[in-house]
Amino acid sequence: YVLVTPNETRRKQLQQSKLSFAKKELNDLEQWKKAHRPGPITLVPQRLGGNKSEAQVRQNQQMILMQSKYQKKHKREEYVKAKKAAEEAEILKKKAIQREKAERLEVKRRQEEMQRREMFLEDQMYKTNELLNRLDMDLPKSDSCQIANPGPESTAWKRSHAYKQALREDENRRLEEMKREQQKKAELMEFKQKQEEENRTRSLFNFYCTLRINNAFLDRLQNKTQHNNIYQPGCTG
Repeated sequence: YVLVTPNETRRKQLQQSKLSFAKKELNDLEQWKKAHRPGPITLVPQRLGGNKSEAQVRQNQQMILMQSKYQKKHKREEYVKAKKAAEEAEILKKKAIQREKAERLEVKRRQEEMQRREMFLEDQMYKTNELLNRLDMDLPKSDSCQIANPGPESTAWKRSHAYKQALREDENRRLEEMKREQQKKAELMEFKQKQEEENRTRSLFNFYCTLRINNAFLDRLQNKTQHNNIYQPGCTG
């Protein structure tokens, strides 16, 4: 590689030329500032401020500040109440849904239980009729009964017939009672659901009415405060 030694004389000349150029620019800047310096300002004397004292102005400011704090606090409380009411309404809605599901499951379980009872009663009736038919077959024929004891039907046949009739009437009565009970329960459940729906609708309507009245009151109060602040005598923009 080749190392070139700098020329000291030329280096000093370049530095001096740079310094002289910088001083010339600074002098030009100072001369331009002096030439463009703003002149004296002349204003017409006038009275500033309103016709109220400092204590009154401070008091008005304090009142305005307190009103704004009260409005913010009131709005915050209304927001918290609205949020809490919405959460409670959501919880009540979920509870109502779960209650309806539980009631439907209970109705389904009772219907299945009724179906099982009906099947059991039908099977029991079938078995009883089968037994009674076997007993009827085991009884002596009508000719022999007439020869042995002429007259009306035998006492055993009457008892079996009366027993069959009593069983049928008892089963029919049980089925009718179960049907009436299920119908009453279904009507009661429907009435409860309608009443709960009406209560939920009424509570939501009252809540929204109260919220709308409070918002209208706060809007009127805020508009009144802004109107008083804008048109106070002696205040400047």
